[in-house]
Amino acid sequence: MSSTEAVFDYSDFIKEGDHANSDYLGAIKILAQKDASRLPETQQQIDVLYDLLLDEITSNEKNPCQEISFGTSGWRGILGKDVFVRSVAQVTRAIVEMYEALDEDPTLAPLLGIKNLGEAQSRGCVLGFDNRFAGKLLANVVAGVLSKAGIKVYYAGESTTGALSAAVLIHKSAFSINLTPSHNPLDYGGYKFNAADGGPAAGSVTEKITANARRIVLAEAGKESLCVGDSVPVLERKGVVAIDALSNWQTLVKRNADVHGLDIDKILQSFSSCADLTVVVDCVHGASRLHLKTLLGDCAPPRLQLLRDNTDVTFGGVAPEPSTVNLAGVVQILEASDSTLKLGAIIDPDGDRIRFTDGVTEIGMNQFGAMAYHYLHEYKQKKGLVAKTVATSNLANSIAAQLGEETYEPRVGFKNFKPVIGQALVLFEESDGMSILGHTPEKDAYIGLILAIDMVLTTGLNLGDYLQKIEDEFGAYFPARDGVQVAARGEELNSLLARLEKYTAGTSIMVGSEEKKIIDVITIDGRKMILEDGSWLMIRPSGTEPKVRFYVESRTKKGTAQLVDAAQSMLKEIGVLK
Repeated sequence: MSSTEAVFDYSDFIKEGDHANSDYLGAIKILAQKDASRLPETQQQIDVLYDLLLDEITSNEKNPCQEISFGTSGWRGILGKDVFVRSVAQVTRAIVEMYEALDEDPTLAPLLGIKNLGEAQSRGCVLGFDNRFAGKLLANVVAGVLSKAGIKVYYAGESTTGALSAAVLIHKSAFSINLTPSHNPLDYGGYKFNAADGGPAAGSVTEKITANARRIVLAEAGKESLCVGDSVPVLERKGVVAIDALSNWQTLVKRNADVHGLDIDKILQSFSSCADLTVVVDCVHGASRLHLKTLLGDCAPPRLQLLRDNTDVTFGGVAPEPSTVNLAGVVQILEASDSTLKLGAIIDPDGDRIRFTDGVTEIGMNQFGAMAYHYLHEYKQKKGLVAKTVATSNLANSIAAQLGEETYEPRVGFKNFKPVIGQALVLFEESDGMSILGHTPEKDAYIGLILAIDMVLTTGLNLGDYLQKIEDEFGAYFPARDGVQVAARGEELNSLLARLEKYTAGTSIMVGSEEKKIIDVITIDGRKMILEDGSWLMIRPSGTEPKVRFYVESRTKKGTAQLVDAAQSMLKEIGVLK
């Protein structure tokens, strides 16, 4: 790309002196996508736009464009428009008020694991952020609000969700706050709240935070900001202490080795001494880039290779999620490797999702969660049930049934596993998140990576070969998922999706050229329609984005695409898609 091509006229995106009607992130997206190699001229333009965005984030005195709402994994919104200094301070004060109210109304105390405000103040909060733009600034705002409320802060800086969750357990903290929108694109900011158990908060808790935040926003509309947006460095604030969240994570895994069967020191020693295993991990510029060399023993290339392990808040213009497209670089390296054993992975920005490949076969969590269950049950001789969300593949169901174990199958959202924490060997959802017995009740890519390395070293099989062995014994399943952007939201969207109720047990739908009967309908989370041949499709609104998601599973490769088409046809028929 020439210097001329790198210059981009973004004047249409900017209204001088008018942040509210400017779209700095829209222009940044175009620049990042046009010039992946990031020529100096492009970077200069991006820097100018981020300077403007920073001013919007710090000076925005308006209400968030979209009403604050905590979904299945916290609050997410557009940086500068929804997520900014004032709104982050307001949400943090909403959390403080929730703990203050425990002294008068202890209703939420059992769900929070905290009796009163005094206990919350002394046990404190673990605070961190991912690599998003202005993460450190917003974390400082949170620290300021908590410090003013007398709540101790364990400051982890940039870190992963799993490491912060481990830190909660090690420090016996009251809660954690992680400023991250997880795998969402570069224009999003986010806010995750976990309670004292280290896991996602229960619905009643997030509903309280949402209600408090909305009340505070309305009460302060048009008033001068009351947020703590001063320039005091975070570690100079009263009651703020620095911690090493990765070290806390390592301590937790070692402490519970007898519970889950993963001896991390032995696993890494075996990895270090196995010259025939190549591991390639794509960090997609996220927080994992700061931890992986330390976590995996700093093995030198080509034994261990990290991709996209530099700082880039634009993620190179890609959607920073574990996906087939984003795995391409890992696959390319593994295909060229002459190692017998090959393990590739991609981790999202806040390190709570992971997807695998061996260079030939891609292994999503639909498969890996089931494989992890089989491995812990059969190779580590751990007994117990498997927990998976309702939108996840039935491969795990088949394995558990034949092993004489139970399956726990709640609605989408890791917080819905709470009833079986301490009982389930593996907890996972199709969107590439997992945890295991004796670990955090929160999604964690690192425990998945360590488990995968141990799996390959112990079985002597690449993941694709191990999966094939399992499918030969328990049956093959072919899942897929997708999502579509929608204009309708809230009650309007729910009203449209209610039209799916006509698809009841006994009715038929077209899948490819065949008419297939629905034999059962599960409505615990959206609408899951089970077909007569054991295949299924499910449709539900996203809890974090303006999307409708659909999930399908066929017993044949060809049938998966046909089910996706059938789901899209349904959405068109009920008016969700045009």
